[in-house]
Amino acid sequence: MDRPRETSLNFAALIARPGKEPASIPVPGQHALGLDSAPNTLFYVPAGIGAVQPAPLILLLHGAGGEAAGGLGLLSAFAKSHKIVLAAPSSRTSTWDGVRGTFGPDVEMIKQALERIFQLVFVDPNRIAVGGFSDGASYALGLGLANGGLFSRVMAFSPGFVPPVPRTGKPRLFVSHGEGDTVLPIDRTSRRLVPLLKTDGYDVTYREFPGGHSVPTAISREAINWLGWQR
Repeated sequence: MDRPRETSLNFAALIARPGKEPASIPVPGQHALGLDSAPNTLFYVPAGIGAVQPAPLILLLHGAGGEAAGGLGLLSAFAKSHKIVLAAPSSRTSTWDGVRGTFGPDVEMIKQALERIFQLVFVDPNRIAVGGFSDGASYALGLGLANGGLFSRVMAFSPGFVPPVPRTGKPRLFVSHGEGDTVLPIDRTSRRLVPLLKTDGYDVTYREFPGGHSVPTAISREAINWLGWQR
């Protein structure tokens, strides 16, 4: 898939960082973050995490035409057993800003969401990942490469391209793609971008699978285990 001609900037940078432990944590389960004047952001808090021991966090990004619930659903089946906090925003329009052009409003909204979650949950700064599917996977690659000081891991399920952003750090990458994908054909996408990422010095785990534009359970399970964050 061809890259948008005028993508970029320095607006992909996120300044939000985890803080000290909160006095209490939200009750286990799924919650709406309720940010003012922004699309809804969902976050999931598994049972068994506390206000003293920091927990891992994964920011999950839906595909084009989706919403927060679609992002959360990418890994929600494993969050409870692995004791991982999940956060999933909704894009302001039908897809993420950096996929269509320049980064900006969606990054600001994600920053606000992360700042709020860092106030509510004690997050381990060394165990924060970003992941996504389809357009969300492309956006996750852009955010992850631009914010290697925040995200130590990036999971891209069926990405279309890597947005051209100023890069910081060297996060580890997990990329998957269906051999029969007709939405974002593999020969035009992952089979091109993965070798380029490896040439650029990134540690990339790449999985192709028989199937189309989807995230099979076996792939999401491998991705969650690839993190190495089991308790």
